[in-house]
Amino acid sequence: MPYTNSDTLLRLRDQIPSFRCIVGCHDCCGPVTVSSEEMARLPVKSEAEHDAALAELSCPYLGEQGCEIYAERPLICRLFGTTPRLRCPNGQRPVYMIDEAVEEEIHRYLGSTRQVLL
Repeated sequence: MPYTNSDTLLRLRDQIPSFRCIVGCHDCCGPVTVSSEEMARLPVKSEAEHDAALAELSCPYLGEQGCEIYAERPLICRLFGTTPRLRCPNGQRPVYMIDEAVEEEIHRYLGSTRQVLL
């Protein structure tokens, strides 16, 4: 069954534990794929901005002050550091890692949606 509504996306987001990153660190920021629904929620970047970020293996939404879309960042970005599959390279993590069933549901969601390069 494909996931298609915003309620599913928001529900999954709410189940990902949060934690405090190291200020100024962007080690987990890079080119990722996101669902079309997530991409539609983001401000439009030009093809040149996307190409420049990809050439640097970065994210087009990573600005001088950090993530420009933090409140709307995609599920994959939210997962970094919350699961043994996507550990923070600097050892940061929430008190409790994500529930395995929730992580599996997120991966099913990502696998059932059209993915585009962020």
